[in-house]
Amino acid sequence: MADQSTSQTAPDAPEEGAVTQAAGHGISRRRLLGTAGATGLVFGAAGGAVGYTSAPAGASTPLSSVGERRVPFHVKHQPGITEGLQARGHLIAFDLAPGAGRKEAAALMRRWSDTARRLMAGEPAAHGDTDVARDAGPSGLTLTFGFGHSFFGRTGLEKQRPVALDPLPEFSSDHLDKARSNGDLWVQIGADDALVAFHALRAIQKDAGSAARVRWQMNGFNRTPGATAHPMTARNLMGQIDGTRNPKPSDPDFEKRIFVPEDGEPAWMANGSYAVVRRIRMLLDDWEKLSLKEQENVIGRRKSDGAPLSGGTETSEMDLEKTDAEGNLVVPYNAHARITRPDQNGGAAMLRRPFSYHDGIDADGVPDAGLLFICWQADPLRGFVPVQRKLDRGDALSPYIRHEASGLFAVPGGAAEGEYVGQHLLEG
Repeated sequence: MADQSTSQTAPDAPEEGAVTQAAGHGISRRRLLGTAGATGLVFGAAGGAVGYTSAPAGASTPLSSVGERRVPFHVKHQPGITEGLQARGHLIAFDLAPGAGRKEAAALMRRWSDTARRLMAGEPAAHGDTDVARDAGPSGLTLTFGFGHSFFGRTGLEKQRPVALDPLPEFSSDHLDKARSNGDLWVQIGADDALVAFHALRAIQKDAGSAARVRWQMNGFNRTPGATAHPMTARNLMGQIDGTRNPKPSDPDFEKRIFVPEDGEPAWMANGSYAVVRRIRMLLDDWEKLSLKEQENVIGRRKSDGAPLSGGTETSEMDLEKTDAEGNLVVPYNAHARITRPDQNGGAAMLRRPFSYHDGIDADGVPDAGLLFICWQADPLRGFVPVQRKLDRGDALSPYIRHEASGLFAVPGGAAEGEYVGQHLLEG
């Protein structure tokens, strides 16, 4: 994980792909909930590992409007990247079935894109809808699709494989389960309602049919919109305010840092991004044995409000040189927040949009819980890798976390009207 302090400010204007309310469309059979129009929160996340931004005070989302939020499917960048954190998430990776190739992959992406478009609009799936979400509105549902390194060999598209998709280097803190890592295809599902999210997960699995089989699947969650008195940076399962310095869509260099330019290489990745996915287990029993002061020294921020130990508020600039009466650094040299600062990593930036997870309690009473870390960047070798290498060399948080699964996926730009995701790759 990486804290990369991020302020909670909304973009100056709605970003393309931001949550909007349907206009000019009749109400579907899933009647939308609530009466207030939902604006949706846009969360940024960059450099480091754990950050979000949120709307200004006074823009809190009433609980009665949660079901009403709708995210458009046909956008410049795929949905599920710049939208706000969602209350429920599912990550699922597939491998193409033996004998399946480019033709089968194209047909699958066409099916998945049609299903995503329908479900995100609050409509039922085209075939065999399970009715799980019949009574709910869209609930901010997003579906995001990506391709893994192995996908290109299986479809005969090796020449179209991006250099940025080269396998990530090994890190000393890795304890990776290969069965729960990588994959030919990756789908991220997020929603503000658990049934809506599960409905989408089931539809995607059914659509795979005989073309692909599940390699691994993970479930996550975040705080529900409207659960706090006012919008605020989320907390992770360690109780820390997590992410106070993510890049914001309003930043002048946001697009350059997070998305592949329209004239970038390869051409089919124009307006796309690269997602690094890591399952990071938090060793909560060990963490919770630390005193409050010890926990704050590990992170470099106050637990109560996320302010840097050097003083101020959550968004105050961290004073890395400040010392106490005994001459000791107020923010320890190996504090997580110090190490992950972009200005300590050559400006490395990534947009973090994670989920927490809890997969039960082991036989010895230890919780299997932590973070489904997801970060977005135009080039993982300039975003994720430099920061993770720095963390690998002496992050105070390292003894309390364990990286157990990993994946890297090329996520193409959004599909235009009449197109499906990945069409320029598969039919180019």
